[in-house]
Amino acid sequence: MKKFLYQTVLFGALLGALSSSSLAAESALEKHLVNALSIKNNGPERLAKSGPVIVAYKRAGILSKQADARADYVDFYLLRKPASFLGHPLVLLEEEYMDTYVGCCVSPGLGLVVQVNGDTRTMQDFAEKNACTLTPHADVIGTLKTYGIRNKLPKVDYATLSCRERDAQK
Repeated sequence: MKKFLYQTVLFGALLGALSSSSLAAESALEKHLVNALSIKNNGPERLAKSGPVIVAYKRAGILSKQADARADYVDFYLLRKPASFLGHPLVLLEEEYMDTYVGCCVSPGLGLVVQVNGDTRTMQDFAEKNACTLTPHADVIGTLKTYGIRNKLPKVDYATLSCRERDAQK
């Protein structure tokens, strides 16, 4: 009986350590994402580049190795594993950058889609403070269809956040 109790306690401790390690990793990823979306105090540049954020989410298995679609200058990544942004479930990440010239006009930076989970005031405050554009009640399912992205997203309330160069110039 003591051996079983010892194994149960050990297993529980191991699960707890793994869970807290997983939460810490997700928290670090979200912090990295927040930095790439945040604007510097002295100008329109972001605190961090978008590419390393996408790479980190790929390494964590949250994004696939390849974008689900690319349109104009934007890579679209549907999340493969749960992650969050400011208390809302993260659904999609967008990275805009120039790979090959396809015409005017690239606006480097990141965008994201969240499934709204309660009040969006924190996201609104973040958007205002960081020269981003928040779009509540976004038609994400329709937009993704226009880019040929097949998905099984639930018909719920979504919001988009764009933190690109053009957002900072408004």
